[in-house]
Amino acid sequence: MPWSLREIRNAIPSRLFVKNTALGLQYLLRDIVFAASLWYLASNIDSLSRKTAVIELLTPFGAELFRWSAWITYWWFQGLVFTGIWVIGHECGHGAFSDYRLLNDIIGFIFHTALWTPYFSWKISHHRHHCTHASMERDEVYVPKTRKDLEIPLQEPIDWDEIFGDTPVYTMFMLVRQQLLAFPAYLLFNVSGQKDYPKWTNHFDPGSILFTKEQRNAVILSNVGIASMVYLVAHASSVFGAWEVVRFYGIPWLAVTHWFIMITYLHHTDPKLPHYREKEWNYQRGAAATVDRNFLGWQGRFFLHDVAHFHVIHHFFPKMPFYHGEEATFYLKSFIGAHYAYSDKPVFKALWDNYNDCQFVEDEGDVLFYRNKKGQAVIRPAEQEQDTI
Repeated sequence: MPWSLREIRNAIPSRLFVKNTALGLQYLLRDIVFAASLWYLASNIDSLSRKTAVIELLTPFGAELFRWSAWITYWWFQGLVFTGIWVIGHECGHGAFSDYRLLNDIIGFIFHTALWTPYFSWKISHHRHHCTHASMERDEVYVPKTRKDLEIPLQEPIDWDEIFGDTPVYTMFMLVRQQLLAFPAYLLFNVSGQKDYPKWTNHFDPGSILFTKEQRNAVILSNVGIASMVYLVAHASSVFGAWEVVRFYGIPWLAVTHWFIMITYLHHTDPKLPHYREKEWNYQRGAAATVDRNFLGWQGRFFLHDVAHFHVIHHFFPKMPFYHGEEATFYLKSFIGAHYAYSDKPVFKALWDNYNDCQFVEDEGDVLFYRNKKGQAVIRPAEQEQDTI
């Protein structure tokens, strides 16, 4: 990576860094309209499936099959729409939505809070993640476990099956657990975060090591937002019933958690992506240590605002609006060449493969690649490769 960040930026037309507040609001309004429309359609599923004409046409079993199929379709698409709204909040946190900071924070706070994300608290740690990505010592999230962390001996022979010999069923259970619980676990317990932080580090303690004294009030405001959501959901459950809240809102929110974790995990975790210790790390190398993926095809592009398709450019320039990501990626790829990472592997296969192949990194060395459940890496640092020739 021989170029400075300024040289890379100069390779991309300056017009692609310009934010269009009106366009951003149009995307947000589009998402809100989709969410409301899906909510309205879902409110008619049960009554429609119980109509005499429907039961006579489809038979009772067919009508019930139709009802559950309709609800599953609602959960799928509403989960994607909610995730798109979450992405808009993420844009606001980076200041990429608008040049007006107050507007960014109002929109980001409202919609991230509505999806159980402490806006200001997460915005602070996420900004630091962008500033330190792929640094073993300073990155905020998806920090690899080391051989020492897993107590894997250096001397052969090593019984790898004893250490990693999980059944496929257990691996699937752990993967599902990650997809549904990893983000709350990170916010509450710093799971997958920086290992040098004190025990009980979390995003809700204003005195946490994650924040400065000047950021204390922002953390408290985030907490007030989440507390308001607790009240609103409890009140809605008492008025409409807990199951109504779960199926209209709760299950789509779980989908948001799943998509968000899957997207970010696959951005930052891959056998071919390096991590660096301080001696070798710089911002450009860290930004390039991410991978773009064809995530859910047109659905990922339309509903998720290209957040997975064009993530590398986002790590280089997080204040660039998402709607310029595709064109900017063309210029970035042309300039940095082989340093740009892309994968067209089907994303659910990539999730399974990477969960199994990205187990740990070594305690020694300054350029590190993941090793799998047999202790093997698919790539080694160039210096090590040279030494073996």
